[in-house]
Amino acid sequence: MKKIAWIGTGVMGSHQAGHLVKAGYPVKAYSRRPEKVKELAEIHGFIPCPTIREAVFDADVIFVMVGYPKDVEDVFLSETGILACAKPGAIAVDMTTSLPSLAERLYTKGKEKGIQVLDAPVSGGDRGAQAGTLSIMVGGERSAFDEVLPLFSCMGKTISYMGPAGFGQHTKAANQIAVAGATAAYTEAIAYAERTGLDPEKMLAAISGGAAGSWQITNMAPRALQGDFAPGFYIKHFIKDMKIIEEESTNRGLHLKMLEAVLALYQEMEGLNKENEGTQALIQLYR
Repeated sequence: MKKIAWIGTGVMGSHQAGHLVKAGYPVKAYSRRPEKVKELAEIHGFIPCPTIREAVFDADVIFVMVGYPKDVEDVFLSETGILACAKPGAIAVDMTTSLPSLAERLYTKGKEKGIQVLDAPVSGGDRGAQAGTLSIMVGGERSAFDEVLPLFSCMGKTISYMGPAGFGQHTKAANQIAVAGATAAYTEAIAYAERTGLDPEKMLAAISGGAAGSWQITNMAPRALQGDFAPGFYIKHFIKDMKIIEEESTNRGLHLKMLEAVLALYQEMEGLNKENEGTQALIQLYR
């Protein structure tokens, strides 16, 4: 039975780690908020640790789910981070949505230490994390992917090996481009229905089974209608993702006009101090 370490027990990570515990794996968990990880440990069954070193030193597989690329860099590369404290032969899996270039660098640094690093960002939000139905997109060595696949299967429904280091992050970027368009589209459809006197619930029911149907319409549009703006996925993290994509595409001479427009909308939300709400809160701009 593989020993597991989990770094980052937020909205997503706590549920993902919990699924591994339910599957019978011993899981040690670390978070920068020790009081929170202790509270969540009682719910999900993992073992709270006060430091990264204590969580990872004997782990066979280490998962990371934190907020921003700078957090990933710190968790992996600091003097008390994963690459300094994990044993040779371990596999470290970054599930944060981060920079493809950082994923490539971590892969190279890990190889120097005898640690295989995978980039494995996810899609599906808080509900997917809770249900264990996330989509997981993986870059890195195929052999490492094959070894971790049974663990991914505890957390996700669609698990895809995409290619070398960084390709998991590139796939997540493409995912977020599609999500940006779908989110803005259902928001404007609701705004149009409300302005014209249509019943927005009936409108969504009418269009969701046709060509306009999408995961966003099925799962997030009802939350927008109900005024449920709790973060399944934070606006601040969506802005982070879109900025990463903008940088990556610009470096390749590609101008993503739709993404640019959606990013501007969410930056307006940030300006209204709404960055800690969920992406479905965009409807408030139109109301």
